Amino acid sequence: MKKQLIRQTREHFQHRYHQAPEALFLSPGRINIIGEHVDYNDGFVLPAAINKYVCFAFRKTDNEMISLDAKDINESYSLSIHDNLVPVEPMWVNYLLGVLDELKRRNKKIAGFQMTFSSTVPMGSGLSSSAAVECGLAFALNTLFDLGLSRQEIALIGQQAEHRFAGVKCGIMDQFASVFGKKNKVIKLDCTTLDYTYYEANLGEYSLLLLDSCVKHTHLTSGYNDRRNEVEVGLKMIQSQFPAVHTFRDCSLEMIEQLKTELGDIIYKRCLFVVKEIARVSQAVAALQAKDFSLLGQTMTETHWGLSKEYEVSCPEIDFLVETILQQEGVLGSRMMGGGFGGCSINLIPKAQEKTIIATMKSAYFEKFGIHLNYYPVKISKGTTQYKKA
Repeated sequence: MKKQLIRQTREHFQHRYHQAPEALFLSPGRINIIGEHVDYNDGFVLPAAINKYVCFAFRKTDNEMISLDAKDINESYSLSIHDNLVPVEPMWVNYLLGVLDELKRRNKKIAGFQMTFSSTVPMGSGLSSSAAVECGLAFALNTLFDLGLSRQEIALIGQQAEHRFAGVKCGIMDQFASVFGKKNKVIKLDCTTLDYTYYEANLGEYSLLLLDSCVKHTHLTSGYNDRRNEVEVGLKMIQSQFPAVHTFRDCSLEMIEQLKTELGDIIYKRCLFVVKEIARVSQAVAALQAKDFSLLGQTMTETHWGLSKEYEVSCPEIDFLVETILQQEGVLGSRMMGGGFGGCSINLIPKAQEKTIIATMKSAYFEKFGIHLNYYPVKISKGTTQYKKA
């Protein structure tokens, strides 16, 4: 799949611009083992890059024009390096313009270039295709124009591009995982300090399977931003009663329970989820280190029902996928992954049962919703990189 993606991207560039690219780059999507919706709540997350990629082909030019080409949807967009950058109608362009704008804000000088990109990261499935696009472009321009950016700066540029040009106030996890990923390693990331530690992710007889619900409810962006506002209000209320609390990681369940009436039902549930989820990340790391995959699966499943009942970002389709797969022989854990309201579930399943589980889930899902279920067995891969040859 990776070699095919590279070949097709290279050939498309040749067809589009009538010459070969001078450089190729791969930027991966990501999974998150656990730690959902806590990256913007000063918590810890446990993501990893995966073997689904956005491939970029580039050639520098001797003029001031930038040509952006999206192979998969057969659309193009051109601009000058001197243009005033503002969000535009085609959303895919904004992820790229946002990166260019961030480079301008940092006084990083680039020249004209031609670029095309193609992807095996499923769009709208919670695998962070947008972060892969943002970080891939930033990484490539950093390499081609010798901008001197660190990997951390590249991740932050991707995040700010999403904030300013896509209108989603995302945390740093998606971009960080895409840039910093390592093969067979998960990253425990401190979302406050950006300190990080790699942990071995050898799952033995088990593997990770993503089940794509193929639904994306329209309130993802509004719901995501609503949740951010709700927990911000909740944290301020907690701090007013407990001045020693700086972030949610300083909160205890006892504090949340003590303020249940003052917080009100909705904000209470949001804060309860965040405090529990921050603790679950440490439990999952301990489970990985001990190779206690039953405990790892249990924490994943607990996260799902927290997302569904407390944070309320799941949907009937994802809840059905989780409930159904947990009934299959040998399955250790399942949860919704990503922003919510659709997308994928991530499942810890026995390798030997993979084909049987997929067949059962496809049949059950179609019978229930009339939707053909997509599925993605994934492996943990390295982060954004230049391909060895153009």
